[in-house]
Amino acid sequence: MKTAAAADNGSKKMNLEEKLKRLRMEREARSRGPASSVENTWSRLQREAGLSTKEKLEQLIRLTGGTAGPRPKKSVPREPEPRPPLQVFENAYPPDARYGKLRISDALAVGGEVLRYLSRDEAFRDLDLSTTVFLDLETTGLAGGTGTLPFLVGLGYFRERAFIVAQYFLGDPGEEERMLEELSRLFAERRFKSVLTYNGKAFDLPLLETRFILQRKSFSLAGLPHLDFLFAARTLWKHKHESCRLFHLAQQVIEAPRDEDIPGAEIPYRYFDYLRTGDFERIEPILYHNQEDILSLLGLVISGARLFSEEDLDGETGPDPLDLVGIGKVFARAGEAARSTRLFERALVGRLPSDVAVSVVRRLTSQLKKEADWERAVALWRDGSAADHVFCYRELAIYYEHKARNLAEAKRITEEGLALAMERSSAERVDFEKRLARLNAKLQKSGPVKKKIRSHRGSGEAS
Repeated sequence: MKTAAAADNGSKKMNLEEKLKRLRMEREARSRGPASSVENTWSRLQREAGLSTKEKLEQLIRLTGGTAGPRPKKSVPREPEPRPPLQVFENAYPPDARYGKLRISDALAVGGEVLRYLSRDEAFRDLDLSTTVFLDLETTGLAGGTGTLPFLVGLGYFRERAFIVAQYFLGDPGEEERMLEELSRLFAERRFKSVLTYNGKAFDLPLLETRFILQRKSFSLAGLPHLDFLFAARTLWKHKHESCRLFHLAQQVIEAPRDEDIPGAEIPYRYFDYLRTGDFERIEPILYHNQEDILSLLGLVISGARLFSEEDLDGETGPDPLDLVGIGKVFARAGEAARSTRLFERALVGRLPSDVAVSVVRRLTSQLKKEADWERAVALWRDGSAADHVFCYRELAIYYEHKARNLAEAKRITEEGLALAMERSSAERVDFEKRLARLNAKLQKSGPVKKKIRSHRGSGEAS
C-alpha cells in the first residue's frame, strides 16, 4: 500500500491486501463482545456540556484504563508506538482490476440516465461516475451529533481511469482541523460533481458537514447531487435477498470474496483502544473494512446499472423474474407506468415466490385500475384467487359490486374470500364480514336473483 501524508504527519507503510489472511485469522481469535464499559462511559461523557471532543476522549482513556475488556495477548510487552496525528493511505486499482465478478472500469460505462433512475434525481442526467466521490466514514459512535467524531474518512474516486481509495485516519483527535483542511484541498483539486454513499443521507454526509461547520470551514460536497444507494438497493433486491446490508449484497450480487471482517459495534472500541495504547494493529482491520465497503459500493452500483440494459430488458433473455420486479419498481417510482407494467407482467410469467407474486399483482393491478383497464385487472385477480391470495378475492368483490354491478357474484366471491380469511386468520376478515352484510342488504332490496351463477373457481364469470 502506498502511504501519502504531509511531511510532519509521519509515514507508515502497510499493504492491506497482503495482510488480509492474517486479519481474518485475527478476527476469529479476538473477543466477540463489545466493550460495554467503554461504550457506557463514552455515552455518559457525550452528555456532559462544556467539553471538547478531545477532552471527552482523554477522559474516556483515563476512566476506562483498567476496564477495557479482553484484548489479544502479546507474549512480549512493548512500549506504545508513536501516533502520527494524521495519516493518509492510498490504494490505486487499475481499470482491469477485478472485484468479485466485475472489472473496475465497468463503472465508467454507467451513464447519467441510469443514475437518474437509481437516485430519482434529475441532476444526475448529465453526470457519470468519473466525477463522483464515494464516501464512507468510521466514527466513534452511531448517535450522530456534535459528540460523534469521524476518525476515518474513506473516499473513492477515479483518477486517470484508475479507482483510488484514499483513507484519512485521525491518529490524534486534536488534529481534526488539519484533517478537514486536507479534505478541503482534495475536494477543491478533484472538483467532484456528485456524491455516492450507502446510508449516507441519514448519517455520513450530515455528520461530516457538521464537523466542517464546527471548524468554521465550508463543505464543498454540500448541495451536490447525492445518490444514497441504500434506497436503490432495497428497491432492486430487498425482495430477492434476505438482507440489504452492504457486505451481504457484496457477497450475493457481486460475488465478492469478503467476510464479516469486523462487527460494526467493535469499531469505536478499537479506536479508543488505539488512543490508549498506540497499537496500530487495532486499526488495520478497520482500514480494511472501510476499503472493502467502498469497493463493494462501487460494485453494487455497477451491478444495479447493468440491470437497465435496454438490450436485456427488451429481449427474450435477460434479468431473472426477481430482477424484473426490482427494475419495474424503479420505473414505477420514476412515474414510467408503461415500462413498469410491462416488466411486472413479464416477471409474473416466470416463477416468483408467493409473497413476491402477491406484491407484484398488487402493484400491477393498482396501475391497471388507474388506467381503467378492468379486463386485464380482473384476469390477474382471477389468477390470484385461484392461488388462494385473499386480497384478490377482495378486489374481485369490489369490482363486481361497484363496476360490474353484479351483486350476486360479488356476494359469492365475498363468501369465498371470507372463508379463506377465517381459515388463515387474515386481517381482511372484518372487511369481508362488513362487505357481506352490506351485499345481503342490497340483495334484499333488489328482490330475488334470477341469474344462475357458475362456481367462481371454475370460470370466474357470471352466466
